[in-house]
Amino acid sequence: MSQALDLQDKIEPVSFDLYAKDFPTFTQKLGDSYARWGFAVIADHGMPQDKVDDAIAQMKLFFALPEETKRKYKLPVSGQRGYTPFGIETAKGATHHDLKEFWHVGRDLPAGHKFRNHMPDNVWPVDELPEFQAKVGWLYNALDDMGLKVLEAIASYLNLDRHFFEPTVNFGNSILRLLHYPPVPKDGPHIRAGAHEDINVITLLLGAEEAGLEVKDHDGRWIAINPPAGSLVCNIGDMLQRLCNHRLPSTTHRVVNPAPERRGFPRYSTPFFLHFNSDYVIKTLPGTVDATHPDRYPDPIAADDYLQERLREIKLA
Repeated sequence: MSQALDLQDKIEPVSFDLYAKDFPTFTQKLGDSYARWGFAVIADHGMPQDKVDDAIAQMKLFFALPEETKRKYKLPVSGQRGYTPFGIETAKGATHHDLKEFWHVGRDLPAGHKFRNHMPDNVWPVDELPEFQAKVGWLYNALDDMGLKVLEAIASYLNLDRHFFEPTVNFGNSILRLLHYPPVPKDGPHIRAGAHEDINVITLLLGAEEAGLEVKDHDGRWIAINPPAGSLVCNIGDMLQRLCNHRLPSTTHRVVNPAPERRGFPRYSTPFFLHFNSDYVIKTLPGTVDATHPDRYPDPIAADDYLQERLREIKLA
C-alpha cells in the first residue's frame, strides 16, 4: 500500500473562470503550478457535468460486458484504438504489468488525409451500446477543445505567441483513454499503474476522485493528488518537456492500490493524451536555451517517431 505523504505544499486548484476574465493571471497560476509540480488542478472547467456523467456511464457499461464480448474490439495491430485487455500495459522498465484494462478513442481524420496510414479509424461497440459513440465522442471533443485552451496559457507562459500550439496539434494523434481498474482482492507485486511519465504533450484527466494518483516530488517523496470533485487534473508530458528543455517538467506519477477498506471498489478515469501532429518536429525552443540551461536535446525528432519508440517500451506497439 502507498506510503505517500499528505500534501503540505498543496497543488492549489486554478479556476478556469480566469481564462476569460483574467487570462494573464490564469497563465501565471497554471504555469507556476506546472513549473513546480509538472501538474495542475483546474477547477470550474465548464464542461457540462451531465454530459461527462453520460460518457462515464457508457464506459462503465462497456467494462461490465463479458470478456469475450470486449475482446471483439481488440484490434490485431494497434493499441491506439479500441479495447486493450487487462494485463498488457507495463510501465517502462517494470517487471509486472499494470492492473487495468482500457478503451481508446482517437481522432477522426477526413478521407485521404496523409496520416491515415498510421492513425486508424475508431471502432465502436454499436451492437452492445448504441449510445456509446455519441456520448464518448462528445467527451473526446470536449477535452480536445479544453486542451487547446490550456496550451494557450502554456504558450504565453513560455513567452510564445498565445496560439503557437494550434497548428502543431490540430491533426495530432490524441487519445481518449477510458480506464477501468478492477477491485484489488489482495496484496501482490502488481499495482494499478506503475511509476511512469506520459509520452505526449499534455494530459487532461477527469475522474481522479477515487484515491490512488500520486506524483513523485523532487526529493523522492510520493505526494497524493486528491482533487476536488468535478475538477480536471492536467500534467505535462515528455514531448512538451523536451520541446521546452525541461522548463516545464514531465513528472513521474503512478496509481497505487487502494487501502484495504477500498479494495472491493473499482476505479475509473478518463485521461486525454493530447499529441502533436505526427510530422511535427520536436526541436528545442530557442527561448528555453541559455548558458544556465544548455540544450538537452540537440537532435530533433518527429513526433510520431518518438511516439512509436515509446509505445514499444510499454508493450503497446
